Amino acid sequence: MKQITASITASITAFLGLAPASRTRMLAALETLGIGTAGGILFLWANLPGGLISGAMVATGIAAIAGRPLSVPPIVTQAVLVVLGISIGSVVSRQLIQHVSAYPVTIGLLALATFCSTFGSSLYLQRMHGWDRTSAFLAGSPGALSQITILAVERGADLPAIAVVQTMRVIILTAALPLVLALTGIAPASSPALTFATASPPQLALLVVASLAVALLLRFLKFPASWMFGAMIASSVLHGAGLVDGGVPPWVRSVALVGIGALIGSRFARMRPRVLLGHINAALGSFAIAILISSVFVAIIALTTQVRLSDTVVAFAPGAMDAMLALALTLHIDPIFVGAHHLSRFVFVTIATPGIVHLFGRTQDDVDD
Repeated sequence: MKQITASITASITAFLGLAPASRTRMLAALETLGIGTAGGILFLWANLPGGLISGAMVATGIAAIAGRPLSVPPIVTQAVLVVLGISIGSVVSRQLIQHVSAYPVTIGLLALATFCSTFGSSLYLQRMHGWDRTSAFLAGSPGALSQITILAVERGADLPAIAVVQTMRVIILTAALPLVLALTGIAPASSPALTFATASPPQLALLVVASLAVALLLRFLKFPASWMFGAMIASSVLHGAGLVDGGVPPWVRSVALVGIGALIGSRFARMRPRVLLGHINAALGSFAIAILISSVFVAIIALTTQVRLSDTVVAFAPGAMDAMLALALTLHIDPIFVGAHHLSRFVFVTIATPGIVHLFGRTQDDVDD
C-alpha cells in the first residue's frame, strides 16, 4: 500500500513539476488524511458520538506517536476551517439566539472558572511535579496556544512540557467529551433548529466568496481563529437575513470534520515519545484539576439558569476553540453559545496570561542566571 501511495504521489508531483520537498509534504498530507479518514469511518461504523472527528484524531494521533511524519498543509487547514465555519453559521435561527440574555452571566462565570482552573492546574504542576511557576502557569492556561508558545519562548519556560500538557488536554476532550455526553444522556439526540440541506450552486458560491472575504478581513485585523469565525459570521448573516437557504453538501462537511480531527491528531508528530511519556502524568493530573474546577461552575449555571446543560458543558470545556465548535456542530449543540464563550475565553487568556506570568512567574533574568 505504501508503494502504491508513493507511486501515485510521485506521478502527480512529477506531472505538476513539484520539487522533492513538495513531494514529501504532499505524501505526508495524503498519509495523514488517509489515516484520518480510515479512523473516522471506523468510529462512524461503530456508531460512536462525534465519530468522524474523534476517529480521525485517534487514528492520526496513534500513527504520529508511532513515528509517522504526519502533517496537514496550511491551505488544507484553512479550507477545513472555512467549511466548518459555513456549516456552523448555517444553523443560525431565532431559536438558537434565545440564550443571548444569559451570555453576560455565563461569560462572567467562564472568566472566573478560567482563572481558577489556571491557578489550580499550575499549583498542581508546581507541587506534584516540581515545575517552575512560569511553565506551570502557561501549561495551565486553557486555549490561545500560539500566544502561550510565544510567551514560553520569551520567558524561557519548558516549551516541550507545556506542549504536551496543552495537546493532551485537547486530545482527551475531543475524544472523550462526545462519549461522556452521550453515555450520560446530556447531549440531545437531535435538534429541530439544525438543518443540513444543501444550498443551490449560486448560493454556495455566494457563501464561499462572502466567507473568504470576511475571513481575510478578520485575519488582516489579527482576529483569533479568523478562518472559522470569518466564515461563521458571513454564513450567519446570509442565513439570518434569508439570502441563503442550506449549506455545503453533507459529504463536504464530513470531509471537513475528518480534516479537523486529523489536524488535532497530527500534533503528536512534533513530539518525541520520550518527551510525551515523561510528562504524561503531569498532563493527566492537571487536566483532571481543570475539569474538576470547571465542573463546579457548570453545576452552578445548570442550577441557576435556563441554559441547556449540554451547551454549558461544551462551552466551558477547556479545549481548542475550533475543535469545540466542530463538536458542537456534530453533537447538535448551540454553536453560537459555544462560540461566544470560547472566543471570550481566548480574549481573556490572551489579555490576562501575560500579566499573570509577569506577576507570579520567574523573570528572564532568573532563567539566564
